[in-house]
Amino acid sequence: MTKESGHKHPISQVIRELAEIFHALGFSFVGGSELTDDFSNFGALDIPDDHPARDMQDTFWLKPEGSGVLLRTHTSTEQVPYMRAHKPPIRIFAPGKVYRNEATDATHEIQFFQVECLAIDKGITLEHLKGTLLTILQKFFNDPGIEVRFRPGYFPFVEPGVELDMKYKGKWIELLGSGMVHPNVLRNGGIDPTVYSGFAFGLGIDRILMIRHNSDDVRKHYDGDLRFVNQF
Repeated sequence: MTKESGHKHPISQVIRELAEIFHALGFSFVGGSELTDDFSNFGALDIPDDHPARDMQDTFWLKPEGSGVLLRTHTSTEQVPYMRAHKPPIRIFAPGKVYRNEATDATHEIQFFQVECLAIDKGITLEHLKGTLLTILQKFFNDPGIEVRFRPGYFPFVEPGVELDMKYKGKWIELLGSGMVHPNVLRNGGIDPTVYSGFAFGLGIDRILMIRHNSDDVRKHYDGDLRFVNQF
């Protein structure tokens, strides 16, 4: 019987590619736990207990009730702990798995991968955010013709917040949320917002994998069907 060689899962391949791009742009890798607490996931990011933004992310809470322990709903949990442990300038990216308690379909899963990006320094602006995202997307998709545009968007931990669309193969695609780090988040991280500014964005790894390979169902990334993963 002929033995077949194994290879990296397509999601792992994308994470490695993104890591190379981020490293080339001067960003450092930060790992993090998928298990976190209420403050890191919500409170530190300017989302208090009664904030309606909590309803945007249906959360997996761990027992006992009221423990405050949960499976992270986004990789933004890495922002404030890293700020508290490091002084600016800060340039980090944090890839990993996140969880949301929602119905699954072709474009939604209860688990998926994100990569968080955070940059803090004196004089950081939306122009730096847009240029960074444009460079990352052009390199990842190997297409210098990619264009990006901003639209106003609401995210409680950034101000202003913007949605980013990408023009790829002649079509505009809604891609991710981003913005300038909210002054309250900087304060929670021990950074003076009158001196420093920063940008942050969360990029869906499954999302860009589906776009690049024209995949029609995110659930195929996780069901273990070799007919799918062996294509990559």
